[in-house]
Amino acid sequence: MSRCPWYNGNGMLQRGRLPAPRFAAALPPHGHRPSAANQVAFRGPCCSILLRRALGTLCVGLLLPGVAAAQSAGIRTYANPIDIDYRYNFEQLNQGISYRSGADPVIVLHRGAYYLFETIAGGYWRSEDLGHWTFITPTRWPFEDVVAPAALSVRDTLYLLQSTTVPRPILFSTAPETGRLEFYNRLMPSPPGAQSPFGEQPATPGAVPPGPWDPAIFHDPDTDRWYLYWGSSNFYPIFGIELDQARRLDYVGTPRPLISLHPDQHGWERFGQDHRDPRAPFIEGAWMTKHDGRYYLQYAAPGTEYNVYANGTYLGDDPLGPFTYAPYNPVSYKPGGFVQGAGHGNTFQDRYGNYWNTGTPWIAVNWNFERRIALFPAGFDRDGQMYVDTRFGDLPHYLPTGRWNDRSELFTGWMLLSYRKPVTASSVQDTFPATRVTDENPRTFWLAAANRPGEWLVIDLGQPCEVRAVQVNYADYRSNLYATDSTVYTQFRLQASLDGQRWLPIADLTGERHDRPNAYVELPQPARARFIRYEHVHVTAEHLAISDIRVFGRGPGRPPASPQGLTVRRDADRRNAVVAWKPVPGAVGYNVLWGIAPDKLYQTWQVFADGPDRLDIRALTVDQDYFFAIEAFNENGVSPVSRIVHPE
Repeated sequence: MSRCPWYNGNGMLQRGRLPAPRFAAALPPHGHRPSAANQVAFRGPCCSILLRRALGTLCVGLLLPGVAAAQSAGIRTYANPIDIDYRYNFEQLNQGISYRSGADPVIVLHRGAYYLFETIAGGYWRSEDLGHWTFITPTRWPFEDVVAPAALSVRDTLYLLQSTTVPRPILFSTAPETGRLEFYNRLMPSPPGAQSPFGEQPATPGAVPPGPWDPAIFHDPDTDRWYLYWGSSNFYPIFGIELDQARRLDYVGTPRPLISLHPDQHGWERFGQDHRDPRAPFIEGAWMTKHDGRYYLQYAAPGTEYNVYANGTYLGDDPLGPFTYAPYNPVSYKPGGFVQGAGHGNTFQDRYGNYWNTGTPWIAVNWNFERRIALFPAGFDRDGQMYVDTRFGDLPHYLPTGRWNDRSELFTGWMLLSYRKPVTASSVQDTFPATRVTDENPRTFWLAAANRPGEWLVIDLGQPCEVRAVQVNYADYRSNLYATDSTVYTQFRLQASLDGQRWLPIADLTGERHDRPNAYVELPQPARARFIRYEHVHVTAEHLAISDIRVFGRGPGRPPASPQGLTVRRDADRRNAVVAWKPVPGAVGYNVLWGIAPDKLYQTWQVFADGPDRLDIRALTVDQDYFFAIEAFNENGVSPVSRIVHPE
């Protein structure tokens, strides 16, 4: 979601908050930075110069023939949040709130390459494998930037429409790799019958609000007809209308209300952390996918500010309905783990025909809408049920190299080695201890005494392990940056050791001039190590703050046993269930699995073993039966799935 900033919680336009370009009131102390409105003219693609450093004396017992340079051609895996140069946001400059963010993603496959569009980026990204992304500065871009865009590829043309409450152009490109965008139409008019965006507008049943906000354009390849879906409100529904391609995608007819939220029936549509806030939830982020002749109208709910932000779907036999609620909703749901939240993205096919679903995980340290982007395998089963695989969704997965047959086969099996492991640091500022870098919480962080080269962190894994990858996740603490340009970059080194005395380099990013807020480094070969050391070189922010350093690989022991004693009790309020189990010795955490049939356990909620041995699930549909199971995991692997429980 990118909620329309000019609307209040009652769906009413706020007086005096019309969209307008914002200009920098002051320059950060790091040299000249163009104003937000003029970033397009001055910002260029970040350079990524990949250097390999010569290996020093080999540490005995380390299996390490090379040093990783991030974004190198040898990377075969990725980990969420995806590793791109998330842009610093300018919207809260006047409040002095500085943060990087990425949200409301759309990934489009166009002429064999992938293009990523998202909220407030000043441009877009291109990739040939979904793992290596290059930022592209376009020739044309709205001064107020783009929020929650619609993007699609039809034949040789890529189309782009920003969220808007006033007429704005549709842009297009036949060569998006060059950054060249042209006007498809100069002004996409407001939807027929829509309220005026000017002045205070009461939320009126049956009215069409200003828009289209959170748009999605759909082209039906079988009929060659075009449609627009939009809406972001805790009052209004998702709307749809046909477009006339012969008239530059002008509207045909009048908008139709298509789907609304029913949180009294659908537990996952309730607002708040763990669905516990009684306020009205938001429906937004529409997307349409056609599969086997049926239309899957997807939507996000209940709000981007929380761990339970998710995607659901309705099904229909016509692009404008009528639509029927899918009994297996939500489709994409990830309320637990390091990456929390999976709502408001899109569903697309890669070059091999595999389906993927993008989403917007929640950070919200500096601002409610501080977010990141996630990418999950998706698909449709033999019964046409749509699913998104978020199981171990923040651990490394393989990038696609062909058609897959099983939804879990992209999971590498590289487990989290660093959870709650001891950490030492070169320095600490105030009450931001180093222990926070292994707590799997992006909303806590370590703060160094100074942002200077040579600051370090050492994680003790407790025993020698096979290390395969490391993810360094930075935090923004009073960063005083409001735009991303060539002066904003990240540099560090990683080292490994068996004894904490003799160190071998395993990754060197000192040759990069590229910002990496969520830097994922896959090692060229596995390293046997007990200690992992981060050595700081550069961040452009005023402070050095790291939320988590996540180490992935395999421990030397056995996976945990399958959990026993699983019980599930549905409440009198059938939207809720209480799941409990007996703790498993040696487990680091558990995945609670559920679905509408024993062979459709597509939902996952990850919890850690140092928490309660029970889970309240408040995401169920009142009149739907469910089946539940659980599995345990640790540094060594994953247990067999428990027996399946079907509660009364």
